[in-house]
Amino acid sequence: MWLLWAVLASVVLLAAYDLTQKNHAILRNFPIIGHFRYWLEAIGPELRQYIVTSNNEERPFSRDQRRWVYASSKGQNNYFGFGTDNDLELSPNYVIIKHAAFPIYGTHASPKTAVPCAKILGSPRGRAKAFRPNSIVNISGMSFGALSSAAIEALNRGAGLAGCLHNTGEGGISSYHLHGGELIFQIGTAYFGCRDAQGRFSLDKVLELVDAHPVRAIEIKLSQGAKPGKGGLLPAAKITPEISRIRGIPMGEDCESPSRHTAFHDVDSLLDFVESLADRTGLPVGIKSAVGEMGFWRELAYLMETTDRGVDFITIDGGEGGTGAAPLVFADHVSMPFKTGFARVYREFARRDLAEKIVFVGSGKLGFPETALYGFALGCDMINVAREPMLAIGCIQALRCHTGHCPTGIATQSRWLMRGLDPTSKSARAANYLVTLRRDVLELCHACGLHHPAMISGEHLEVIDGQHRGRTVAELYGYEPDWALPCARDRSKVEHIMLHGEDPDDGAIPADDAAGGGSGGRDLPAGTSGGRDPTQARRADSGPTGHAEGRGDGIGGPSPGAGASDSGTRGSNDGTPTDPNATETQRSLKS
Repeated sequence: MWLLWAVLASVVLLAAYDLTQKNHAILRNFPIIGHFRYWLEAIGPELRQYIVTSNNEERPFSRDQRRWVYASSKGQNNYFGFGTDNDLELSPNYVIIKHAAFPIYGTHASPKTAVPCAKILGSPRGRAKAFRPNSIVNISGMSFGALSSAAIEALNRGAGLAGCLHNTGEGGISSYHLHGGELIFQIGTAYFGCRDAQGRFSLDKVLELVDAHPVRAIEIKLSQGAKPGKGGLLPAAKITPEISRIRGIPMGEDCESPSRHTAFHDVDSLLDFVESLADRTGLPVGIKSAVGEMGFWRELAYLMETTDRGVDFITIDGGEGGTGAAPLVFADHVSMPFKTGFARVYREFARRDLAEKIVFVGSGKLGFPETALYGFALGCDMINVAREPMLAIGCIQALRCHTGHCPTGIATQSRWLMRGLDPTSKSARAANYLVTLRRDVLELCHACGLHHPAMISGEHLEVIDGQHRGRTVAELYGYEPDWALPCARDRSKVEHIMLHGEDPDDGAIPADDAAGGGSGGRDLPAGTSGGRDPTQARRADSGPTGHAEGRGDGIGGPSPGAGASDSGTRGSNDGTPTDPNATETQRSLKS
């Protein structure tokens, strides 16, 4: 009898621990039974090897891709052993990065290294508040409403720590966007956050938002890759009184964004709209769009060439991009995939010598080093990531975004499910992922003998066709020499920044807070320390099972090259061992 009571007491204690710990959303939302996920996941490789799928077959993100994101976000070893399990020669459209015989000499790139945009956003058109973005990797538009308040807060905190820009999505600016990350304010077709009582666009509302919030640029959303021409949909189940107030929409009804804008009706009036926003706010103004018929892009390039109006940046969203809810046929068959669509648009502007005056942003499954580098080879100046940072803060690819029942508290408005997501600890994971991606892209550039991703061209990547033949990216997409590169002046400046740590025009480039530049007077979340490499931050995922959320891959320990000692203590970035029992604040002060 006493044995039964002991087992019962152990179960109760475990349930209490699960409900109060903040490291695992799954365990906090589903005490006791949540452990079965980790136990099954622990033998996942064996089950997949003999029964289910390989590491590269799952979609939209393969098991290998998710493992890399999870390990990077937790500061764990994200290396893989025994060599590649891909068939390099016989896999169609397989990307090969052509390294230099004499790569950049020196140590491994560090997450401390700032990697700013090679172009100054808004400068060619003389915007009053033109600026050089501090990061080539930024967070794409995901609205409060589509994502939970805890998820938005975690992403914004992470963006602040990593020195990235955070796109608000079309759902407006909420209090959860105000935790350190600077914003790109997105204006969608329903004008949430900047509409009058009749639902029409209000410039006065935009001016109020810009004055009251850390908005660095404005993005006009024409369409998104997952459902272009359809507009957005926020299911009624996700609409809370707070969302209703912020967006100005009724409760109890699905919230649909129209498929097109009413503030302008063609390319000419779009450019008038852009210039009006830029003149009144002083901010750089750009557009976001998926790529379908090319007439729009040809007319836009023509009018920018022949008039004194134009956009400061263009965000191209691939058809493989994500969404909270979309009809299957739109997600699967409407709009060009990123590489094809981006290259077609870029060529239109390059032919008219306009590409060097526009900041091009890529979006659509670019959140991995090799895919990001492909984007830069096509002409991207920056990339936006969305689902990958969602994975970093706990997403398990349950594919239930459209139901309002996301088990990890990310794509839901359920208070019970949201309580499992702790914004403070998850923000550290978001920052770790962002700076690791940025570092790995930079290391690929160093392997190619280059100092910055902006210098990557289509000649540096080759695509194998599965028949033992290969063609460069420049050949595949019909690029001319010097296309996909900034002008010589911008290349020279950004190389100076990477070599000397300062802009020759503006002075020193500040180090990112999460990337070892100090806390900047802000309290850092658990798992991220102010003076250290964030991939060496103390693990915030330890629990009774010893498994991290989304894990089961056998990875663990410090990142390679991080200076771990035999005693198991983590090494700081300068090789000094850190006390594993010290608080994060203490370690930050020591740094």
